[in-house]
Amino acid sequence: MAKHGKQYLEAAKKIDQDKYYTPKQAISLAKETAYTKFDSTVEIHIRLGVDPRHADQQVRDVVVLPHGLGKTVRVVVFAQGDGAALAREAGADFVADDDEALAKIQGGWTDFDVAVATPEMMGKVGRLGRVLGPRGLMPNPKAGTVVPAEDIPRVVNEAKAGRVEFRVDKTANLHVPIGKASFEENQLYDNLAALMEAVRKARPAAAKGAYIKRVTLTTTMGPGIKLDPVQSQAMETSE
Repeated sequence: MAKHGKQYLEAAKKIDQDKYYTPKQAISLAKETAYTKFDSTVEIHIRLGVDPRHADQQVRDVVVLPHGLGKTVRVVVFAQGDGAALAREAGADFVADDDEALAKIQGGWTDFDVAVATPEMMGKVGRLGRVLGPRGLMPNPKAGTVVPAEDIPRVVNEAKAGRVEFRVDKTANLHVPIGKASFEENQLYDNLAALMEAVRKARPAAAKGAYIKRVTLTTTMGPGIKLDPVQSQAMETSE
């Protein structure tokens, strides 16, 4: 069993591990038990009733969080011509539109958080799979990061505003950040509500029985707080 430090143990005392909290209660507790000196990330972990081994039970989508993630998101765009110009105008941090730029990434440079590409560039981007793939940075149509040139400004703006991709892992869990501990409680609530709605809508038709089985809220290095699955699914944003 992992050993925890004094601060973690003190924070854990404030949480009843046998209780399922309402979303608002859990968010309040998460802020109260965030003990790191830096601004902790607030994360949600969801256990789904799907079998990821089957292609028709995959859960993958994106959601734009109403209040963002509280961090600077660096965006790279793979595009040429009009697409490259639109990317620069939209504020992309780096535009890979020539062989030199592609070689930079091929050499291991991955100082960015989101990668967007036009369909025409995917032949070249595919060669970067060994660099981008393991870091979860490969543009993908299902994640909405392979788009026509005219859609690049929208995707870049969404990414910088708090666009988050979620994807079920091989153990049928989702792990998604929803903001920072310094956020106001209502901001975290709205972000969580937006995420839960997106997860509900992403339910595969082949999924049987209970879809959202367990929901846990936590902060960086902090103890987990169990949410009531029913109330979590019924959340609505205040906007």
